[in-house]
Amino acid sequence: MNFPAKDRDDDEDERVGLQLLVYLLIVHTGRTEVTTNASASMLGLATPFISPRRSRTHGPEPDREPAMSDSNTRVAADLVCNGDAQLVPIGGDYAEIVVVHHGETDWNADGRFQGTLDVELNEIGRQQATAVSERLSREGKITAIYSSDLKRALETANLIATACGGLEIIKDPGLRERNFGELQGLQPHVAASVCPEAYKALQSQKTDQEIPGGGESVDQVYQRCTTCLRNISMKHKGERVVAVTHGGVLRTLYMRACPNKQPVKFLNTSVNIFHLSDGDNWVFKSGGYVSHLSQIEYLRTLFGGDRTSG
Repeated sequence: MNFPAKDRDDDEDERVGLQLLVYLLIVHTGRTEVTTNASASMLGLATPFISPRRSRTHGPEPDREPAMSDSNTRVAADLVCNGDAQLVPIGGDYAEIVVVHHGETDWNADGRFQGTLDVELNEIGRQQATAVSERLSREGKITAIYSSDLKRALETANLIATACGGLEIIKDPGLRERNFGELQGLQPHVAASVCPEAYKALQSQKTDQEIPGGGESVDQVYQRCTTCLRNISMKHKGERVVAVTHGGVLRTLYMRACPNKQPVKFLNTSVNIFHLSDGDNWVFKSGGYVSHLSQIEYLRTLFGGDRTSG
């Protein structure tokens, strides 16, 4: 399988994310031959990672990646030019689930493995969460709000709930980020030296490879979060609900819906819309939208949020 060319400004992030896409394609299709067609650079993670703090963008700038650039692929025809969803009635045979990545944390900025450690939003993350809350409050009635039970997601969900009429938040551990075991709290270049076996497990091409220290395998994360979203959809047919989660979960859900599509960047507080019907019919309507951050500083990449800092 040949992946489309990507911007090379964030090679390390894309290589990390693309490896997960290969893993999940194997899980979804059972086709192990995809590994022979993928480039070695896509599957290798031995190269040291880049600077410990990530670059930010403050709104769209000509010499920087704008929030609505091609790399944040726009995939839906039912969105208007400014990235706001039109108020299209929800069909009675499916659930519309608006999956939101939590706001920024200091560990996002430092490029650390967050995993299941309970890291809070930083001040920029709270501003981002407020902005996405205001956006969602204008984009159609929300009947329920689900959230990972980790603080960074719950803080984001609380602000959304307040803006959308004070809805009660339903905590669901199925929306948690992947558990990285011994690697949690470390930056990758440090983890490779301090926990070589755990880091080797993270790099493994085996989707059932667990990470030492209680870490999850790719298979376990896939089963957990896809089952979670499926269960939510079965409870809310004909409704629009929000689920606040993490980068790794978002990439996994995207691969479930679009196993053969070009990756989408799931930046902090990005808005991503899934339609699920009958549990197993998944449609990714749109994603990667951060137009609400046009006046707020944000990280232009998330250090491969699916496998590290989500």
